[in-house]
Amino acid sequence: MSIRKTGLTIFLLPILCLSSPAIEHWNQFRGPAEDGKTNNTGLPTKWAEDKNVVWKTPLQGKAWSSPVIWGNRVWVTNANAEGTQLSILCIDTSDGKVLYDKLLWKVENPQFCHAFNSYASPTPVLEEGLVYLSFGSPYTACLKASSGEVVWKRTDFTCDHFRGAGSSPIIHGDSLILNFDGADHQFVVALDKVTGKTLWKTPRSVDYQDLDASGKPKRGGDMRKAYGTPLIVKTAEGKDVLVSAGAMALYGYNPATGQELWRVETIGTHSTSCRPVAGLGMVYATMGFSKGILLAVRPDGKGHVTESHVAWSYNKAAPRKPSVLIKDDLLFMVDDGGVATCLDARTGLEIWKERVGGNFSASPIMAGSMIYLFDESGKGTVLAADRTFKVIATSELDDGCMGSPAVAGDMLILRTKKALYGLREQ
Repeated sequence: MSIRKTGLTIFLLPILCLSSPAIEHWNQFRGPAEDGKTNNTGLPTKWAEDKNVVWKTPLQGKAWSSPVIWGNRVWVTNANAEGTQLSILCIDTSDGKVLYDKLLWKVENPQFCHAFNSYASPTPVLEEGLVYLSFGSPYTACLKASSGEVVWKRTDFTCDHFRGAGSSPIIHGDSLILNFDGADHQFVVALDKVTGKTLWKTPRSVDYQDLDASGKPKRGGDMRKAYGTPLIVKTAEGKDVLVSAGAMALYGYNPATGQELWRVETIGTHSTSCRPVAGLGMVYATMGFSKGILLAVRPDGKGHVTESHVAWSYNKAAPRKPSVLIKDDLLFMVDDGGVATCLDARTGLEIWKERVGGNFSASPIMAGSMIYLFDESGKGTVLAADRTFKVIATSELDDGCMGSPAVAGDMLILRTKKALYGLREQ
């Protein structure tokens, strides 16, 4: 693999626009514009179990999916620790009351799931009156938002997630699009969102270069796994591109047909988890787990574009699970071990890098000029989204976060390991 490094010459780039739904609903993983940002102001900067907690709703089971919001309702998926029961909860954002808690599917023989993951890690996506969700291979469905009634379901996807599923579904036009990157099968699929029928299915094309002497994948296919959520971008020419990170490659697809448009190879990286983000004419994607690397890629290429369309790369403190944030020409991120970094988004050059401490799985969000970080132990940190590193406040809750927060007006909706919180300045 040959990728141009930080500080080398880059191209003058056209503006890249996101295809995004209306911004009044936090309807999917990383919010309405798919980038973890909101313009809402007045969110709290300090909280505790006895401070700025409007409500706290205990959650049973073990599930890391992020909350999604439509109007005054919030939805989260759930599962028991054994993975034999998959469910959905709908909660009133005004008081935290559970409106329904519905068992959707019983799994007789769940796949293995690593203790660090859960059987309900993918985040649902919402439209008016509908909830689309996936638990990976066992169950994908469309539900009526009002009741949790199943409109359609799919239980026929073959994918050994190896350590549990993590990829969240997205909506594009009339399609529900999902990544399946397992040890045995790796593909992207688009379903008719009305009927659930398959519109197209495209296998990953990269040569993983992981075969042993007998011709079988090493480590049982471990190097072929990924957990990322795709992203739709619109180029300056007006073309929609589905950007999807798998093991060892970042892909661009035609979202209408599933045709592969381009591919950036990152041989040796696997278990990619972060959702890409777009800005300044580029897509920013963190690739890999053991060898994490952040790439800035121009999404207008054709074919194998590793040499031609990677503007810069950064691997000093690239996150493996938390997705990155973009504000103007600044890129912000926190790695799994609690190192926060600000880069020049055009060049990849470091502006600052500071340790905030903690271990992170949840992706940060940005509200106006503030960045919110939530670690796995219960610590919350608010940073200034600025060229100068500044900690605005720190807070503590009883349990930490594996899923990412959501925003409803002036309220933070936060899922910890044991509860769902509504946090508001009081």
